Amino acid sequence: SGPKLSVSPSWLIPGASVTLICHTEPPSAGWSFYWFKAVPNSQDSYTYEPLPGTSSGTANNSFTVHGQTHTAGYACSAGRGDPLIYTQYSRPTFVWSSGVHPSASLTVNPDRVQHFTSESLSLTCEGSSSQWRLIQFLTDDSLLSFLPPATINGSTYIKNEAPRKAVYWCESGTEFSNAVNISTHCESSFSLLVGSFEAVFNFIYNNI
Repeated sequence: SGPKLSVSPSWLIPGASVTLICHTEPPSAGWSFYWFKAVPNSQDSYTYEPLPGTSSGTANNSFTVHGQTHTAGYACSAGRGDPLIYTQYSRPTFVWSSGVHPSASLTVNPDRVQHFTSESLSLTCEGSSSQWRLIQFLTDDSLLSFLPPATINGSTYIKNEAPRKAVYWCESGTEFSNAVNISTHCESSFSLLVGSFEAVFNFIYNNI
């Protein structure tokens, strides 16, 4: 199996540095580490491109990406031995930004204070592409889902029920949109937190 990749911070201040840490089992010495950008492909998956200057590997299990401005996905792998034997890629791990990419944006409607369960929530992918996929990441379970194409009408996905905690973003080609964090609460309230909590919209659920 592959290593596990963690990123810090998860929510990005545009232009800040992002630290990637590749965790191997067993965590012994002698590993070389390889760092990749996750690029969306057409198979509900990702291809992996080496980050600049890392194709020969690094001795340190951490790597810093400088000047990241938008939502992005990363992965790592490791190798050791003579001849060198490589692990599989880690699962892609994402750093999220509320900053809107010039070629890709995700908008949520209605963006008003109250939202009731009888209404639907629309998430719209917009930008230079006509082919989008909407990603849902369940933060409690660290579960990544590609929402089924059948649920998408044009570029808009209509969601009638929100999971307890999830982050959404759009992907097309090499582009990632801004990310939106949606959180539902047991006390019959529904909060929409956009990006890194810069704007908060409270949605009130009907009592069950």
